[in-house]
Amino acid sequence: MSRILKATHGSADHPLRIGDIEIPCYVLEGGTRVITQGGFTGALNMARGGSMIAGMNRLELFVSRKSINPFIENHIAERIGKPIPFMTPEGVRALGFEATLLADLCEAVLKAREAGALQPQQLGIAAKCEILMRGFARVGIVALVDEATGYQRDRARLALEEILDKFISEELRKWAKTFPDEFYKEMFRLKGWPYTPWSVKRPGVVGHYTNDWIYARLAPGVLDELRRLNPKLPSGSRKWRHPQWLTEDVGHPRLREHLAAVIALMRASSTYDQFQRSLQRAFPKINTTLELGLDEPEPVH
Repeated sequence: MSRILKATHGSADHPLRIGDIEIPCYVLEGGTRVITQGGFTGALNMARGGSMIAGMNRLELFVSRKSINPFIENHIAERIGKPIPFMTPEGVRALGFEATLLADLCEAVLKAREAGALQPQQLGIAAKCEILMRGFARVGIVALVDEATGYQRDRARLALEEILDKFISEELRKWAKTFPDEFYKEMFRLKGWPYTPWSVKRPGVVGHYTNDWIYARLAPGVLDELRRLNPKLPSGSRKWRHPQWLTEDVGHPRLREHLAAVIALMRASSTYDQFQRSLQRAFPKINTTLELGLDEPEPVH
């Protein structure tokens, strides 16, 4: 049996912080940098807990899925299948992966997304991967400049971590849920569709209704410009979410305000047709005729 490596340096008291995630990381004898298994799954926003298949760790199970596996190179799969056992400086046995594996795995997931191979529930992991890769690149160039100039000798120990944390925190805010669950719950009620809160599967027409009820009524030309900036990929999906293109000072506040008003109209409507008439009166689309609603039926309670 090979000797278990010991960590010469560790982050038990000061884990690497990326946004609101803490990633335990260590440097082993010989200089290998590792991130713990839990640190990997946390960084990618995977559900905590063990694998559902005996003999496989959670990362192995993830890369074995048919949507991801074709994009995983052999050396990545081998390293994921053989986590490194080590002893922390505090004498605790742990399992980890080489830190560079996180970037390799992120790259593979992004290739799968670009090819349109990911399942809807995997898109959140892909979003995290993109944010991580961009954050790593930004911190990497800072570190190279510091090394070239000799500034790293004077730099505070947490300086790079603070740069990465600030960047990723800002990026994660862009991915925060903009459309509340109530928007979809009311849409499904009005259309007579069964609503399952935990399901990510929605009829394809949901996107059409979202464009019609929200973006097409925000301001003249907004929907056309979003479609131009954020075109559909060959897979039919879009690389970004439309809200990411809205400005923080005007676009996002206006979107939240409009959403709240539309949801209120949805709640007050007993039927889909009633909601459509109310929506058109309150927020008419450009170049459409305003309905007078003289014969609108009374709501049924």
